[in-house]
Formats: sequence, structure tokens, C-alpha cells
Amino acid sequence: MLAAILGAGAGGGFPQWNSNAPACRRARAGDPSARPRTQASVAVSGDGASWVLLNASPDLRQQIEANDFLRPRTCLRSTPLAAVVLTGGDVDAIAGLLVLRERQPFTIFAAPRVLAVLDVNPIFEVLARDVVVREPVELDADIRLPGGLTLQLFAVPGKVPLYLERPGELPAIAEDGNTVGACVTDDAGKTLFFVPGCAAMTPTLAKRLRGAHAVLFDGTLWHDDEMIRAGIGQKTGRRMGHMSLDGPDGTLAAFAGIPVRRKILIHMNNSNPVLLDDSAEHAQVRAMGWDVGYDGMRIEL
Repeated sequence: MLAAILGAGAGGGFPQWNSNAPACRRARAGDPSARPRTQASVAVSGDGASWVLLNASPDLRQQIEANDFLRPRTCLRSTPLAAVVLTGGDVDAIAGLLVLRERQPFTIFAAPRVLAVLDVNPIFEVLARDVVVREPVELDADIRLPGGLTLQLFAVPGKVPLYLERPGELPAIAEDGNTVGACVTDDAGKTLFFVPGCAAMTPTLAKRLRGAHAVLFDGTLWHDDEMIRAGIGQKTGRRMGHMSLDGPDGTLAAFAGIPVRRKILIHMNNSNPVLLDDSAEHAQVRAMGWDVGYDGMRIEL
């Protein structure tokens, strides 16, 4: 299996367009220790010819142009993109679908709750249904993808997308199919997990991840109250549906007892110090066996 991280940043990317924080200033200045990241998306292939997107980032057009294996190869109009898998209905997971509106055939695979988000938003009808197939995927069921891959979607703790929250009501954290993880397996049995959003590690999820060849996991924040401390937001990571990396209930502690061959952080917010290659936090995660995802990272299993 071949995989490429097209974007490793959280919503807004790094640097975020309206952020004047020190890390974003370093990224804009071309500091080599503050590499820019577009918003999270991964491409996978079992044969090197047909590619499947895991989430459609708002930065998708830029990501396609930055990766020559995703560019048209034949005919006047063509694409090696055969399918898109969605792990949620958040803007940074689905907005890139609108980039793919030029009547190019491909299939969208997603859990029924996520497809329902597209169905009730008329703007997504620019993806003509006689050209772009919407394929519901039941949780925990295997489904065949183009290019010699098998997909399984599974529920992880999360919440409804921000724009579907009810005013004045705290959204519940639940494993109800609004947020899912994806397991992609090739014909040789190699497994890659993509979990860009997860509010908590559960025994079921830990058991599922054991022995994986690669896991790309939610690295949104370092501290749960990171954005509040920095004066750039009012919400904790958990309120946004994300685990933090540090702390007794954080991602680093949770994975200490989960044997995984390769662990990669993805979906990192611009406030997260792991984005800075010269930070103590970056050194800590590397010492604990993690890779910090970046745009253009290649993974071969």
C-alpha cells in the first residue's frame, strides 16, 4: 500500500490565514523549523494507479497540484482519483468535494450519518448524482475500494459538526457515527488507520488499533486548554471533539500500551507546538516513537 499525506494541519491550516501568533509568523517567514501545513487529507493506493482520498480538504486543489501522482495523466480531462472516503461532516473534511465538481466520475464512501449531511446541503448537488456516486458504508463492514484496497469505517468518540450544533446547547460526545475512523487494508493484509478526530481513547478503539502497520491519529492540540491559554479561543480540545496529546488522558499516554508499527500525528492545530521542529514538544513525541505528519510525507507498507 502507498499513502501520502496531502495535508497535516487542522482546520485553518498552518499558518492560519488570520493568525498573527508567533508560530504562524515563523511559518510565513519561511523558517525551516515551522513548515506550513494545509488542511488534513491523505491519499492511499493499492496499485499506484487508482488513488482514494481520505477526507476532502478545503485545500484540495492546491494539494493535487503539489502531488504529481494526483494530476491528470490521460485524455483532455481525467484523474487518478477514483474515490473519496469521508470520516465526518466537518467543513475541513468535506469542503474539498466542491473542488471536484467538473462532472468527473468518482465515488464518495461515507457512513450514513455523514452522507445525510451532504444530502441536506443543496450546494453539494453540484456533484451531479448521475456522475458522482454516493455510497453508504455501514459501520464495521468491509467494502471494496478501487485499486486493490478494502475499507472499514468504525465509530469513534466525537460530536456533530460545529455548524450543526444547537445554540446554547453543549453537544454530546458520543460514538454514534457522526465521527468515524477508517481502516484501509491492502491485499497483502497491511493496515493503515486514519483517525483525524477522536475525543477519547476507549478499550474498543485501543483493541482495534493493536498491531496496525500505520496509524495516522488526531494530534489537534498539545494541551486541552491550549487555545484558551494562548488567548486565541474559548473552547477546550474536548469541547471541539479532540483528545489532547499531553496529560494522563491524552494521546501519548493512551498509545503507550498499544503496539503499533508506525504512529503519525495528523490534523494539528496552528497553536500546537509540535508543529515546530525545534520545540521541546516535538522532541518529546519523536522520543516516544511518533512521527509528526507534514505535507508530502510518503508512507509505504
